[in-house]
Amino acid sequence: MIIPSTNGVTDTQEPWRLLAETAGYLIINKPTRMLSQPGKEAHKTDSLITRVCQEFPEARIVHRLDWDTSGIMVLARNAATHRALSIAFQERQTEKRYIALVDTCPQPESGLIDLPIGADLNHRPRYRIDFETGRAAQTRYRVLESNPHACRLALEPITGRSHQLRVHLLAQGHPIQGDTLYHPKAAQHPRLMLHAEQLAFPAPDTGKWQTYGCPASF
Repeated sequence: MIIPSTNGVTDTQEPWRLLAETAGYLIINKPTRMLSQPGKEAHKTDSLITRVCQEFPEARIVHRLDWDTSGIMVLARNAATHRALSIAFQERQTEKRYIALVDTCPQPESGLIDLPIGADLNHRPRYRIDFETGRAAQTRYRVLESNPHACRLALEPITGRSHQLRVHLLAQGHPIQGDTLYHPKAAQHPRLMLHAEQLAFPAPDTGKWQTYGCPASF
């Protein structure tokens, strides 16, 4: 059994994959255990954007996925596209769907989690539900299937808070499998079972809605 690392350093041999390419942006599949962009510490220079820039030097980060979350990301290729995509994310003009595995299915089997999230100052880098100073956060969820070992969920974050999906599911009593920060038995799984499966946004040049997908490997 592989025990997931908890240090947040890019330590995977799995390569990133180019899913689609336009003149303005790249659609990338980020592996688990890879930083989206370099960290502040000297030993955290390796990252998705660092590697992508070896082939596409013009690539720019628009949004991020957690180190241990895999899945689809869009990278801009010029300043105008970067600005347009950044605004789309900030103004919630995007749609995102994630796949997650939890131990047992929530009840009801679909719904909206509406709980504010803030940093857990006593247990960094964790976050927590915080009704006093936390920021509003909403996540739609839906059970897709289940078996004796796991329940498969589709998650659609309305907001984009740090660790939002992980903290919201933990608050419901259903931490994501393999989560070294929030699941008490994370080592039973080889990785965080969370994957960004689909991303949709208006194309910066035409405004036409674009949808890209990347199925989870689990």
